[in-house]
Amino acid sequence: MPTTLTLKNLPDEIYHRLKASAEAHRRSLNSEAIVCLEAILLPSRVAVGERLARARALRDTLLKKKFRLQDINAFRREGRP
Repeated sequence: MPTTLTLKNLPDEIYHRLKASAEAHRRSLNSEAIVCLEAILLPSRVAVGERLARARALRDTLLKKKFRLQDINAFRREGRP
């Protein structure tokens, strides 16, 4: 049985982003909030083969670029993996 949830003290920036996303997807604020929560809390299982294919595709895009050690260290300092 579905449960009702009320959000209090929602930051304006979160509200505006949620509203824009809801409009872009042609959903109500409530439906968009549910979709966002589901995406974070109930991630779908990805088959191992598909996960490997995605990783290889990402790696192939990175191989075209040359990163210097100083660039990698700068990314790390910025908090980027």
